Amino acid sequence: MTVPWRHVGVERDGRLTIVTINRPEVHNALSAEAHDELEAIFDDFAADPDQWVAIITGAGEKAFCAGHDLKQQAAGGGLTNPPTGFAGLTARFDLDKPVIAAVNGVAMGGGFELALACDIVVASATASFALPEAKVGLAALGGGIQRLPREIGLKRAMGMLLTGRRLSAAQGLVLGFVNEVAEDGDLLSLARRWAGEILACSPMSIRATKDAVRRGQTAPIEQAIVEQWSYPAMAAMLASEDYVEGPAAFAEKRVPEWRGR
Repeated sequence: MTVPWRHVGVERDGRLTIVTINRPEVHNALSAEAHDELEAIFDDFAADPDQWVAIITGAGEKAFCAGHDLKQQAAGGGLTNPPTGFAGLTARFDLDKPVIAAVNGVAMGGGFELALACDIVVASATASFALPEAKVGLAALGGGIQRLPREIGLKRAMGMLLTGRRLSAAQGLVLGFVNEVAEDGDLLSLARRWAGEILACSPMSIRATKDAVRRGQTAPIEQAIVEQWSYPAMAAMLASEDYVEGPAAFAEKRVPEWRGR
């Protein structure tokens, strides 16, 4: 099923939501209206019990997302993000459903920050990544300053942040912020493969795992191991039908029928 939006395409395929930024004429840079659309789309995804995984990509072959629409800023439109952050995602800290970034070209500024906010990043062989804000009198305020050092280490992150240097998909794979490169060019199939592997797991387990990983990043290990039992998504998993279904399916040598509850 496809839902019409002006700047963003949305397709729902079973449990999977595919979001496509559709502004190729400006390298999928985001205007204020595009931000609002993406916020609404991810609001719907978060609230829909039938949608378990999302993929976000860009239209065309040149760009995933070139960040903010700087022409809009130059015309007095500003660079305001919605409360949930760039593209409605970079400050959405309560989303426990996984999101995959399928980076099909340049991911610059906010576009790279958007990819960093996703749980899995797959990229075309021609994709590139940079946080070039310092070159245009800005700073990576959409989470890049905080997330990139955590992803690749302080010195490597400072090297990118202080120069605006661009890295290839292959370099991103080596540094660890890219999970896999689509060498054959079939990027969306690669993203769907990752989504399929996630969808084969219990959505309750996936949400509990994502929530525990996120919370554990800011707590000592010994504290996180104790506290994880009381995290909301973990408590929901332990009380769910899926918690019973998984072991039962294993014992009966059959494919589990996940219900997400």
